Amino acid sequence: MFDPRRNALNFVRLTLAVTVIGWHSFPLTGHDIEYAPLRQLVGEIGVDGFFAISGFLIVASWVRDPNWARYLRARALRILPAFWVCLLVTAFVIAPLAAGVLGGENVTYVLYNAGLRIFQEDIAGTPLGVPYEGVWNGSLWTLWWEFLCYLGVMGLGLVGILRWRWTTTILFGVALAVGVATTAGVVDNWYAAQGSRFGLMFLAGAMVWQWKDRIPVNAWTLTVAGAVLIASLLTPNYRLLAALPVAYLVMVAGASIKTPRLALRNDVSYGVYIYAFPAQQVVAYSGVDEVALMAVAATLLTFPLAIASWFLVEKPAMRLKAKRPEPASPVAAF
Repeated sequence: MFDPRRNALNFVRLTLAVTVIGWHSFPLTGHDIEYAPLRQLVGEIGVDGFFAISGFLIVASWVRDPNWARYLRARALRILPAFWVCLLVTAFVIAPLAAGVLGGENVTYVLYNAGLRIFQEDIAGTPLGVPYEGVWNGSLWTLWWEFLCYLGVMGLGLVGILRWRWTTTILFGVALAVGVATTAGVVDNWYAAQGSRFGLMFLAGAMVWQWKDRIPVNAWTLTVAGAVLIASLLTPNYRLLAALPVAYLVMVAGASIKTPRLALRNDVSYGVYIYAFPAQQVVAYSGVDEVALMAVAATLLTFPLAIASWFLVEKPAMRLKAKRPEPASPVAAF
């Protein structure tokens, strides 16, 4: 059932990207979700689901074609060109039009952030006069962690241990231990906390792929996974219990959707993710302070940018990927 080449994961990713817009609509209008379990569900499932899908697909990609040059080129072409264009559009189109700023800091915004690590979030102090000041794109910071996961997969592949399904399982256990330590306050380190968060979700998706021939999909397993997810929301860090259930549910959703119209060939989810936050800041500049109105207006503004990003940047860039041999469907070894 878990085939990385026959699924509706593009639709699932698009749905997750839209949920991120919904979550960001709260802080960008000066609101918050006070009920902690609901805040975890709305605020974190979207990005966590993205990482789980990435773990599933990226590990499958490496095992299918363990060539570091083709792998690295494909990963870079998928993430960097659209990211760079987004920085340029934000600095030289969105910020000047919305905030009237154009100068040296527009240039440094692009240059300082071009390596995926976000070092400059504002442009000459803008955005100003909005509920969430000084940040033009609060979504981009996760891409650095995403690319670190890509490099981790390549490293494990190069030393020859990624083909063993227990490798990702053991690493998941390590990430889980770090997550417990940071959540309990035993380890007080931002990098450890974020690394365990994204590592847990990425490795959970990787485990679904590695154990795909052993994982059952039926009403009982789906019910248990859903129940664990709901119960986990009552804890301070739901991922410690629900990283695997979330990855399982996301991948089952992608595998179960058989409607041809939802098997999207054009994947605009990345464009939605990288353009939604600056689009929401533009809406905030117009004075919108209602969560629902922000979500709707920002979605309508984001989708044309995402579609343009896919057809004008992402899809042409992906055509530059190095050709690889026609793959067989591998089965992970113990």
